[in-house]
Amino acid sequence: MKTESNPNSQPTTEPKLEASFSMLIMSMASSALMAMGLTPDPQTGKSEADKPMAKFNIDLLVNLKDKTKNNLTPDEQGLLDHILQDLQMKFIQLK
Repeated sequence: MKTESNPNSQPTTEPKLEASFSMLIMSMASSALMAMGLTPDPQTGKSEADKPMAKFNIDLLVNLKDKTKNNLTPDEQGLLDHILQDLQMKFIQLK
């Protein structure tokens, strides 16, 4: 049995997302930046500061750093250290 394909249909090309520790860190950092009001919420387009939520997101990253000590690659550790330092400095500047 032959199935007909629609000649007008276009193949969909979606970016391939790879689940990784680095992507997790970047996602959590984005949440912290959004909570600090430094990037807009993608759903509303508005930038609104929520300092307790920003602190919570940063604290999650600190906890993750503590729990993964000596289990990360040098690149992962460097990324986590750099992002945490950057987020903590930005948070201090909010006060």
